Amino acid sequence: MAGWPAPQAAMLAAARRALAHAYAPYSKFAVAAVVRGANGKLYAGCNVENAAYPQGWCAETSAIAAMVVDGERRIAEVMVLGRGRELVTPCGGCRQRLREFAGEATPIHICGPRGLRRTFSLGELLPASFGPGNLAKARGKR
Repeated sequence: MAGWPAPQAAMLAAARRALAHAYAPYSKFAVAAVVRGANGKLYAGCNVENAAYPQGWCAETSAIAAMVVDGERRIAEVMVLGRGRELVTPCGGCRQRLREFAGEATPIHICGPRGLRRTFSLGELLPASFGPGNLAKARGKR
């Protein structure tokens, strides 16, 4: 995307490639996501639907899984790409999945086919979140 720093332009290119592979025969609503690990690597995912609707998974889930398989455990930045007039933000379940590996200040870039539409922090999308730190505090660890 013109005017974007190279790291975000690379994320958008990876998201566009992933979007082309989304498996959405039922909803016809393709979504892609890319997470940048703290290691600097990009991990792309797309939504994968299933005839048994609750068995499908979101693009963010796919991207997080790819990151974890690679051994990374921290998300530095996220990009979600979807079509349509409305912003395609992570669903509630994916916001919680992102929180497992990202902090409140982690940027979440929401893109449409033409590029960036808006950037939120994870804290804006999931205020007063419950995360790994809550469990550590409950066990007396910090």
